[in-house]
Amino acid sequence: MNPLLLTTPHRRWNPLRGEWVLVSPHRTQRPWQGQTEDAAVPQSPQYDPSCYLCPGNPRAGGEQTPHYTGTYVFTNDYAALKPDAETITEDDGLLHAETERGICRVLCFSPRHDLTLATMDVPSIRGVVDVWAGQEAELAANPGIRYVQIFENRGAMMGASNPHPHGQIWATEHIPNEPATELRTQKEYFAKHGETMLHAYLQKELEKGERVVAQNDTWVVVIPFWAVWPFETLVLPRDPVASMRALSEAQRDGLADILKTLTAGYNRVFDAPFPYSMGFHPAPCDGEEHPEWQLHAHFYPPLLRSATVRKFMVGFELLGCPQRDITPESAAATLRNVMR
Repeated sequence: MNPLLLTTPHRRWNPLRGEWVLVSPHRTQRPWQGQTEDAAVPQSPQYDPSCYLCPGNPRAGGEQTPHYTGTYVFTNDYAALKPDAETITEDDGLLHAETERGICRVLCFSPRHDLTLATMDVPSIRGVVDVWAGQEAELAANPGIRYVQIFENRGAMMGASNPHPHGQIWATEHIPNEPATELRTQKEYFAKHGETMLHAYLQKELEKGERVVAQNDTWVVVIPFWAVWPFETLVLPRDPVASMRALSEAQRDGLADILKTLTAGYNRVFDAPFPYSMGFHPAPCDGEEHPEWQLHAHFYPPLLRSATVRKFMVGFELLGCPQRDITPESAAATLRNVMR
C-alpha cells in the first residue's frame, strides 16, 4: 500500500455509493475537549419485569408478549409504515409527495434480557439468521413490497429505546435511498465488468489483507477502503448470493459464527459494550432478476477514541462530504488484534 495513504490528507472513492470520503490521518493527534458519553455498564438482569419485550410482559401498545423461549416476531406497535395507508397524490413541480405503504416488524433475538449478539451462543444466533431469512422470504412474496430491510440499533447511543436484544424488519413499497443507490452502482459495474462489484472487491481485500478483520469458510469481515465511521465494517459472503433467503445451510452457519466473532470483538476494543447500527442489504424483491447484487451487511459503530468519545457527523461532513481521521487500515489492525 502507498505509505502516503497513512500520513497524508487524501480522498477515497466509495464505488458502492458513488461518492468521495475525505481521510485526514494527521488529525488523530488533535486534543479532545468536546462531548463525552457515559460508559455503558452492563448490569441487566436475565428478566426485567418492566421490559415490554421480556416474555410474559405487557407491550407498550397494550398487547401481551407471549412466554417465548427462542425468537419472537411481532408487528411493531408504533410502526413507521402501514400496509393500508391512504393514497396521496401531491405533485406541484418541486413539491412532490406520494404514499409509502409497508410493514414494520420487531424480532426479539432471545428471551433473555441480558444478552446481545456478542454474548449469545452461535446456535442461538443461527436461529436469528433463520428467522431473518424466513421473514425476508415471507415479506418479499407480498406483491406490494419491493424491499426488505433487516437492521439492528444496538445501544442507547444509537437510539435503541429498549436494551432487550432485538432488531427490526421494515418492508417497503419502494426501494429506499441507500439500496437504490447501491442498485444503480452495482448494475453499472456488472454491465461493464460482467461480475458483481462486491465479489470483485472482496478478492482484492483478501489479496491485500490490510483491512480484513475476520473470516471463516463462508464469510469475511473487512473495514472497507472507503469507510466513514471509525470502526465501520462490511460483512461479505465468499460466494455470490443475492438475498438472505437464498443462503445455504453452510452460509447460515458461517454468518452466525462471523456475527458472534465481530460483535464480541467490538466489545473488546474499549472493554465496553460497543454501540452500532447494522443492517443487511439484500437484492430488491421487485420481480426482476438481480445478477449484479451481492448480499452484504453494514456495521456502523459511532465510537472513536474510547467508550466515551464518539464520532460526530457535523460541519464539513454534513455540508461537504464524509470525513475520517483514523485510517481504515489502522482501525482494521485494532480489530484484528482484539479478535486473536
